[in-house]
Order: sequence, then C-alpha cells, then structure tokens
Amino acid sequence: MDCPIKIGVSACLLGELVRYDGGHRRNPFIADTLARFVQFVPVCPEVGCGFGVPRETMQLVGDPGAPRLVTTQTNQDHTDRMRAWTERRVAELETDNLSGFIFKSGSPSCGWREVKVYNDQGVPEYVGKGLFAGAFMEHSPLVPVEDEDRLLHPVWRENFVERIFAQKRWRDLLAGKRTLGRLVDFHSVRKLLILAHSQKEYRLMGRLLAQAKSVAPAILYSDYQSFLIEALKQPATPENQVNVLHHVMGYFKRRLSADEKQKLLAAIDEYRHGLVSLIGPMTSINNYVHEYQQSYLGRQVYLNPDPIEIQLKYHI
Repeated sequence: MDCPIKIGVSACLLGELVRYDGGHRRNPFIADTLARFVQFVPVCPEVGCGFGVPRETMQLVGDPGAPRLVTTQTNQDHTDRMRAWTERRVAELETDNLSGFIFKSGSPSCGWREVKVYNDQGVPEYVGKGLFAGAFMEHSPLVPVEDEDRLLHPVWRENFVERIFAQKRWRDLLAGKRTLGRLVDFHSVRKLLILAHSQKEYRLMGRLLAQAKSVAPAILYSDYQSFLIEALKQPATPENQVNVLHHVMGYFKRRLSADEKQKLLAAIDEYRHGLVSLIGPMTSINNYVHEYQQSYLGRQVYLNPDPIEIQLKYHI
C-alpha cells in the first residue's frame, strides 16, 4: 500500500495515561500486534475537551437516545462541552481517511455499544453509546468500528481486521479512475471472501456487475460499496467457510487423486466438527494452488488473508 492504514483508537488502549484515575487500559493485541500493520490516531475525548488527569468519573443519565454526561459525585453536567468538542474532532478526523476505529468498551464517551445509561431511579440500562463514539459513527457510518472486549473473540477479531484492510483497499480504488475494469478486478480477487461472509450479498454483487454496463459509474460504485460493507459486517460462519472450501476444491477435481481428495475432504470435515482451525484445510488447498499453478485461486484474498502475520485463521 502506498499510504498506511489509519485506525482511530481510544488512547488508553495504547497505554496512554489518560484514564480518570491516571491509569490506562493498554491492550496487547492492539498496541503490540495490530500496531505493526496500521498507523493509529489516538483520541481521548475527555482529555481532549479539557478534563484533567485524574478527574471525577462521569456517567450517562436520562434518555438513552439523547443521554446527558454527568459527573458521579458533584452532579455537574458536561454534555454541551463534550458535544461541542466532539463535533470539531469528528470533522477533523474525516481528513485522516480512517479505515476503522477501536473504542474503549463501556466508556460514557468512547463506548460504541451497550454503554450504561442511568434512569431516574439510578438504575443502569446497557443500551447507550458514548457521546463521542455515537457522534463518530453517525458522521462516518461506513467506517468499521469495534471495541477491545470484542477483539478478544477470534471471530470478531478476524472480522474487524478483514474489514479495515478491505476499507483501505476500497479507498485506494476510489482514489483512481472509476472504471468497470478496475471494479471487476477488485471484486474478482475477493469473491471467495465475500462468499464466506454472505451468500446473499455475493449473489447481489454478481448481478450488479453483470448489469454494470447499463449503470452509471457513480451509481455502480456506490451500490457495490453498500453491498461490500453489508457483506463484511457479517462474520464468516463455519457453514459458509465449509461451503467455500468445497467450492475451491472443485477447481482441482480433475487433478487430485482419489487419495488426495479423501484427505482434503477429511481436513474440511475436521474443521466442520471443530477439531482443527481453518488454517488446516486452507494450508492443504494452498499447497495444491501452488502445485497446479492455479492463478485465479492464487490471487484470492480469502486464501491469502491480510496480514498473514496476525494468524487470524489459526484461531477460528
């Protein structure tokens, strides 16, 4: 890639001492592993809008659809102050062309899901979004978001990494001339990846490209982007993975011996029953790709995940 993949992140997850208690919530996967492949843009809304370190804790109260940000001890309302800063910062981040954002889970400013909102009786409901996270998502609805808690889960981790790399390459595509040929090439190397995530979107994208010559380029690219984002939002299920593996196997059906077919089928079946990770059958398939010089499969992002060093397929 000519330019780095820029990812927004809650600053405390990188180890910055910005928490209310003067501490941090450094996340090893984010700060050590993912940091090797992306350029982070750290953000701490509470420090950014002028609150000190340490500081009094804050919480969301009132209407979950429009909560107020209030300190827990002195009951000071800082909603307007936070919203004014957030509006400016979100607009500034647009120039960074972020390919994703990792938020601090549960934060009244940075949490993007299931944040506690206290009702009039002081009882919390896990139904809110942090003021900054909610504003960012509303302003940039196409940017993939996640939090450090869900990144602990192999499936959500793989899903987020796939999405940020796809987002970056899509942005690179949009930076050039929007021709049908470039779009078809972008799609052709991701067909198996898309199929693993959503058979529905896979079919819709195929129909869109089949009729592409009758569609204006601006509409074509916009519709394709919508399908791509919707497809990759859905984690690849084991059922879909097995379907793709069998689909790939069909490319070798006239070349593999009976014994080779049986071994590959056995590897796929072991994955289906959770006895091995996906890397097992994928390794066998990639060996055949190289042995039989299958150029189409050799270009597939599905068989060459980004980035291989994170070893996503070893854990699902």
